[in-house]
Amino acid sequence: MAKSATAAPRLDPVRLANLEDLDSADLLSGDNCEGQRYTTVQLDGLDLTGITFLECELLSVALNETQLRGARFTDCRFEELYAPVFRAARSSWRDIELTRTRLGSAELFDSALQSVHFDGGKLGYMNLRSSKLTDVLISDCIIDELDLSGACGLRVALQNCRIGTLDVTHAVLKDFDLRSSEFSMIRGVGGLKGATVDDYQLNLLAPILAEQLGIRVEG
Repeated sequence: MAKSATAAPRLDPVRLANLEDLDSADLLSGDNCEGQRYTTVQLDGLDLTGITFLECELLSVALNETQLRGARFTDCRFEELYAPVFRAARSSWRDIELTRTRLGSAELFDSALQSVHFDGGKLGYMNLRSSKLTDVLISDCIIDELDLSGACGLRVALQNCRIGTLDVTHAVLKDFDLRSSEFSMIRGVGGLKGATVDDYQLNLLAPILAEQLGIRVEG
């Protein structure tokens, strides 16, 4: 069997040590949080615009309607993050692990994600429009709609995911691995240039490609 030419995401492990345990929600926009652990903290509705989290761990933290526009996350670990509405447009994520995340509407458009791993969880509408994704792995997730329209993706893999709608309209992709994942609908199928699919997925794509290219199939 020929070796796959599709490059896998290059993920750097997140190593955290000597964290300060905090149970306070006393955070403000523009704060710099370093070496801290937040456990079962309610941060719903706060304005945390431009906040920075460096080498932090957030466990079972609620961020519903929290304003995280322009926030920066570096070397952080999230577990059971919960937010029916997650507002983090134009945010920056680097060397991040997110486990068992539950987000309803995730506003992440115009963001930058580098070395990020979403592992397990349920995501409703994940809006990554016009974002830049480099070395991103999404594994074992259920996603209702993944919007990558206008996004740039390099070494991105979706592994064992169930995706309702995948929108890649005007996306620019390279080493974008869809194998082992299921999807019900694809929008902007021309944006799949640079993606890798398996034989089964190619059969599912055939009628979509035929319709877009104006090909009539008759028995």
